[in-house]
Amino acid sequence: MNSTSSSETELDVEFLRGWIGREMTAEDVISEELAKRYIAVLDLPPSALNEGAIAPQLIHFCLAPTVVSGKELGADGHPSKGGFLPPVPLPRRMWAGGDIHFLSPLHIGEKLCRHSRIVDVVPKKGRSGLLCFVTVEHEMKVEGEVRIRERQDIVYREAATKPAPQPATPLPAVERGEHSQDIIPTTPLLFRYSAITFNSHRIHYDRNYAVNEEHYPALVVHGPLQASLLIHFAAKIKKAQPKQFLFQSRSPLFDNADFSLNAQENEKGLSLWTCKDGGAIAMKAEAIFDD
Repeated sequence: MNSTSSSETELDVEFLRGWIGREMTAEDVISEELAKRYIAVLDLPPSALNEGAIAPQLIHFCLAPTVVSGKELGADGHPSKGGFLPPVPLPRRMWAGGDIHFLSPLHIGEKLCRHSRIVDVVPKKGRSGLLCFVTVEHEMKVEGEVRIRERQDIVYREAATKPAPQPATPLPAVERGEHSQDIIPTTPLLFRYSAITFNSHRIHYDRNYAVNEEHYPALVVHGPLQASLLIHFAAKIKKAQPKQFLFQSRSPLFDNADFSLNAQENEKGLSLWTCKDGGAIAMKAEAIFDD
């Protein structure tokens, strides 16, 4: 692939695309204790969590995390690059979105096997500079049966040397939805979600690093946390678990302002989004309940 800028040349896209097809398998058990912690962090209604009970959706985000020693972490708190994920030489890594198909529920006490595969590596130019998107497909299996199929989109970005510039045309503020719920992004909420997902990315708990190194105005609310809040908000509204859930991060949320979960009915289920009052959509999602 030919590059058209020095930044793209530095990426060595052909080398990075050599990671396409790379695979990894990891296993973990859906324990009763993990389910209790997950429900507590998200402030979900109490439910039966004994062995054999249906596990809450998106608990698999907490399973089989990459486990390395402290000396194997990068400056941002993430595990150093170059293992399963390609060594993209852009320092800022975020979970940009995903598409999740729930084929059948997970249950507490089951051993989950996650098979992951790199399916694409694509550079792009954005308002903030060079981006590189890495797409990963996951299959979550229990005793060989696929329970969940998931596409995960990861974005790598250039280092920030100053706060992000405001767009020439500000993003439009979004109204609240037909259904709405306020969320207060407290520091304990962000810390506890980092803890149950074994996520040591410093932008979520190290205010000095987030503000002075990555030039955010405050701590960043996790994308997967927003997705988890939205999917359970959708299930509460419809009184059923969605069969498919798609989400995409549009702009970050921070712990210096409350935000809301919002939903609007549509033909297949619910259109969902997060936003702060008077702000643009932060995360957009769809919860599909029909086949």
